[in-house]
Formats: sequence, C-alpha cells, structure tokens
Amino acid sequence: MQVVAVPGLPRIDSSSNLAQLIFEASIHWPDGTAGLTDGDIVVITSKVVSKAEGNVVASDNRDELIDSQSVRTLATKHHARGTTRIVQTHHGLVLAAAGIDASNVEAGTVVLLPQDPDASARRIRKELETLTGKQLAVVITDTMGRAWRNGLTDNAIGIAGLFALDDHTGKQDQFGRTLEMTVIAIADEIASAADLVKGKSFGIPVA
Repeated sequence: MQVVAVPGLPRIDSSSNLAQLIFEASIHWPDGTAGLTDGDIVVITSKVVSKAEGNVVASDNRDELIDSQSVRTLATKHHARGTTRIVQTHHGLVLAAAGIDASNVEAGTVVLLPQDPDASARRIRKELETLTGKQLAVVITDTMGRAWRNGLTDNAIGIAGLFALDDHTGKQDQFGRTLEMTVIAIADEIASAADLVKGKSFGIPVA
C-alpha cells in the first residue's frame, strides 16, 4: 500500500470544482508512477467538501449552531476555555461540537459538516471516474476524539466505492477458533493512514 498527499490545491470555496482540482493536481507515487489508476482511494477532508458545497456560515452564536446540527447532547464539560459538548449529529456521528470547525476559515465564519457525506462521496467519485476513466473509491473524513483515549484521529464519515467494514465473524483464526466479534473498520483505518501524510497544519486536504 502506498499513501501520498496531494499538494498544490488552491483555497477551496463554493465556486470550486473539487473533483476537477484533484484530477489536475500533481500526484506522484513512491514507485515512480503518477496520477490516479484503477483501485486508488481518494481521501478528502470533510472541511473542503463542505467549503465546495457552500456549507460555511457565520459564527455569531456557536451554541445555536451546535443545536441546529445535533439531535441530542451526550456530555458537557466546562473548562477554562469554555464549554465542550459531545453531541450526536443528524448523520448519527458522535463528536465534539457537532463537527463545527473554526480553523482554517475566514474570521467570523465556521464550517459545518457536509449535509450528506455519502452522497458527496458518490458525486465526487462519479466525477473523478468520468475525468480519469478509472475505477476509484472516495472516503470523506473528519477528525474525532475517542472515548477514554487522549488524542485525535481521522475517521470516515462518507464513502463511495468500497466497503466500510470487513466482517470476520464466523471465520477461524490460526488456531481454529471461530471469530465472533471481529469487524475491521477498513474505511476508518484508511482515513487515519491518509491523515499521516495530510497533517493538520500543512493545508493539504487530500491524499
């Protein structure tokens, strides 16, 4: 497996054709090849998907925004910097502040999560496959914390062209024991691998 960042993308806004920009980007692989080919998986940060879809709003009242993007609050923590709310979004995701993000955006605005990340992934995949003539997959990601663990990881919130899970239930391990609960989160693992090359402060939203 090879994982590479896709550098050189311009600043994304609602006038951007994200698939076209990815297609035109310079993608170089460690084995010396270039461009996209059959079976490649394009991993895209949800923030640029939302920006391209015009899902950027004024940040006048953060609590009201969180309420508008949530179906319920699961936990609230007060600290020196303010209050953090862990909520469930209308997508079914559980994360801080409903995924509302104020980093790397114009002052006074925030980015919401895509309204339908799977639909966004399907659309981008279709456009990329039309442009490249290749069979591809797309994963849209967002950064999340984890229960009882320090630190953040990128998880998949939208996919197209691949299975999110690899279910080993009913298979046997090397000692002949039947696996009963082993389901591998393939899309999440791909999302985390891609984040290692994208980084959080490099301004590279695609791998």
